Amino acid sequence: MKLKNFGISGCMSILAMAFCLTSCGDNGKDNPVQPENEAKWTTDGGLKACDHILFSKDGDANLDDNGTQIGNGDQEFVFTGNQTLKKGTYLLKGWVYIANGATLTIEPGTIVKGDKETKAALIAERGGKLIAKGTADAPIVFTSELAKGSRKPGDWGGVILCGKAKHNATEAQIEGGPRTKHGGNDDSDNSGVLSYVRIEFAGYPFETDKEINGLTLGSVGSGTQIDHVQVSFSNDDSFEWFGGTVNCKYLVAYSGWDDDFDTDNGFSGKVQFCLSMRNSRIADISQSNGFESDNNSGGTDASPLTTAVFSNVTFVGPRAVDGGFQNTTDYINGGSYNPNNGSALGRFQAGMHLRRNTQLSCFNSVIVGWPIGIIIDNQRGDAQGNASNGKLNVQNVKMIDCEIVGSDFNKIYKDNLVTGFDGDGKAILDPAKASFSSTWFGAQKGNEVFASSDGLFNSTGYIPTSGSSLLSGADFSAAQVSSGFDKVSYIGAFGADDSWLKGWTNFDPENTDY
Repeated sequence: MKLKNFGISGCMSILAMAFCLTSCGDNGKDNPVQPENEAKWTTDGGLKACDHILFSKDGDANLDDNGTQIGNGDQEFVFTGNQTLKKGTYLLKGWVYIANGATLTIEPGTIVKGDKETKAALIAERGGKLIAKGTADAPIVFTSELAKGSRKPGDWGGVILCGKAKHNATEAQIEGGPRTKHGGNDDSDNSGVLSYVRIEFAGYPFETDKEINGLTLGSVGSGTQIDHVQVSFSNDDSFEWFGGTVNCKYLVAYSGWDDDFDTDNGFSGKVQFCLSMRNSRIADISQSNGFESDNNSGGTDASPLTTAVFSNVTFVGPRAVDGGFQNTTDYINGGSYNPNNGSALGRFQAGMHLRRNTQLSCFNSVIVGWPIGIIIDNQRGDAQGNASNGKLNVQNVKMIDCEIVGSDFNKIYKDNLVTGFDGDGKAILDPAKASFSSTWFGAQKGNEVFASSDGLFNSTGYIPTSGSSLLSGADFSAAQVSSGFDKVSYIGAFGADDSWLKGWTNFDPENTDY
């Protein structure tokens, strides 16, 4: 409300009352009182919009800068202001859009719980910014609202950043249901900061088999900072990039449902130091991979091409985490994490599935314990031609304890050459010849195949032992990694006793008190 001129005595009385209320009120130590300002309500695309984002409960009348609910409770709500969430615990309700020109800042140590009923998601639209900058000791956590012991993949929506960088369809609507479009011509666009952030149990399916990813990045520009982000138990991909130029470091994909790192539509960023670790009971009906990479769904040469460059990635597959693993639908049943929400389970596939004319490159990395090491799939587009011509690169990659080195097509678990496709799109195999994928992989600089991981890793399954051959031999001489990467000596995501996971990650979020 607006105050009129009450005179000095009236103002002093009000100040005294305010001091008393602030000093004596019990608002909880993790949600300190914030000053209230008059709100400005508008509409945006037919949705209610406000320059304040916090409410005490559902309903416009319950707007409250000291509230702990993000959004007014509508299925879709647009935030148009500039506001900081003080360290505390909040409930996110519905799809909350950070509109063009708006900035939402979240303090370190904050916990945001996603509402299951409203499939809650936080979406930074083009021109909007999400500043979530935690620390190693005080990460920002986006997680399930459910109590420990009952959390499952898909308990809420997820986190989405959309920007104005290039996309090879020029403009696209973001995957997962929200209204938001992305794409433009500003490759240096800034969508904010995600640093020391965890995203857990996201991916609620708004329709059957149509989920929001844990972290979705639509045409996000290189002005955006993304580092130290862990996505755990996502009900779809852990990380997915649709176009854009953003560079990322220190990413963890843990126990995801579908693919760990999915790149599409002209993504051209540089990504270094990534760990993916699977749960042997969780895989998608589409077949789960470490990498999945397309130029676009049709495999055309639409520009910009997907030319993302990754280095120092460790892909830990189901065979590496479970000695009794069986790649069958009976075994892969979701275990205690099956959400029974319509998301269908399937089988595990490859450490890398490169297809549909992608020109992705990966260097200095490790694939351990996957059914298939690499698939270079030529059903749509010419990914194999890109590989032969040096436009797609996989170099200095160590493949360890994989059932077969390569396959040439989705859902084929045989290392045989695919010579073409029949009228139904079914692959035609030549059983006398090894797959293009395995033959090509073996011919690339620095690539090696190991039958066993013995002596390579300590008890974590991903940190090298002191005598591991993975601690040396990294090569950054290729043009793709000559700049924009830390020139470390080791192969994979970690050196000996590497500590970049320390403090901010959590590999048991199901049993954490929030």
